[in-house]
Amino acid sequence: MKKLLYLLVVLSITLSSCGGAKKRSAVSRKSTKTSKKSTRANANSKKIKSIIDYAKTFEGTRYKYGGTTKRGMDCSGLVYTSFKKEEVVLPRTSRAMATQGIKVSLKNVAIGDLLFFKTNKNKSSINHVGLVVKTGKQIQFIHASTSKGVTISSLDERYWNNCFAGVRRIL
Repeated sequence: MKKLLYLLVVLSITLSSCGGAKKRSAVSRKSTKTSKKSTRANANSKKIKSIIDYAKTFEGTRYKYGGTTKRGMDCSGLVYTSFKKEEVVLPRTSRAMATQGIKVSLKNVAIGDLLFFKTNKNKSSINHVGLVVKTGKQIQFIHASTSKGVTISSLDERYWNNCFAGVRRIL
């Protein structure tokens, strides 16, 4: 009987100490997850800043259908090239880009999000993309326009506001 009682005491101590160890382990895993998330978020914000800074180097570049260089750039070429520099591969066309990432409401738009537009009155499909460079009172985006080349515009401009189709977040 004493051996059985001794065995039960040892077993209960062992089990209770294992339970305590598991709790500590879970807490440390949770803090590791949190730090990984903040590290990932920090890495994404650095990528986004780099993508935007690179896109801005093309400001003033003339519009060229299918272009992806300083000699000429189209809207999706600008976005594609800028993300590719940070090893984020996107489809080459604005219509295909509009299927990537996650949908975001305009009130939750953030720097680095993609704005999509339907500029062709005869078609109801997306055919233009811009990269958000500023939020707040005005949402500003960099894009390649056929008339101005690579430029920064505001979503408050009547033309862009009327053509606006949606927002997607890639990073």
